Amino acid sequence: MKPAEETLRPLLLLGLEGDRAAYASFLAQAAAHLRAYVRRRLTRWPDDVEDVMQEALLAVHNQRDTWRRAEPLMPWLHAIARYKLIDALRARSAREAMLLPLDDESEDALADADPQAHEARRDVRVLLDTLPDRFRVPIECVKLEGLSVAETAQRTGMSASAVKVGVHRGLRLLARRLRESPR
Repeated sequence: MKPAEETLRPLLLLGLEGDRAAYASFLAQAAAHLRAYVRRRLTRWPDDVEDVMQEALLAVHNQRDTWRRAEPLMPWLHAIARYKLIDALRARSAREAMLLPLDDESEDALADADPQAHEARRDVRVLLDTLPDRFRVPIECVKLEGLSVAETAQRTGMSASAVKVGVHRGLRLLARRLRESPR
């Protein structure tokens, strides 16, 4: 067996039998292993490594009963991480594909190409402009520009937690305003 297999497999087996300390140790060591695994594959977006690793670790925890004890652990663990990595890359690519510069020339070109898209973009801008800066700026950076939370925090001087809270509360406020607005 390889070192990671030799270390993680017995801990997971004990954890599945109810040993909480062994399972906590498994999760901690699996997190370190998954972090390195994801980091090697996500070199273009190092700020996303922790998010992908956490998603993979959560999936490992939620799906731990699907691992066949007679099978090696590492291929199962890596498959989960690979799926979460693919999900993250798809989400990033979808965000980046939706991004358009917010300058006047691009808006004019968009208006000529698709009037409905231009109107939708204008409506989004009008809605965003109604938000306080502490909500609007994080939403623009994370959701429209596709920046990571860490990049947004660095750009704005906000903490990563404040960026996450700003996005969440801002989107919730927008949703409430849309529900309450007359149609």
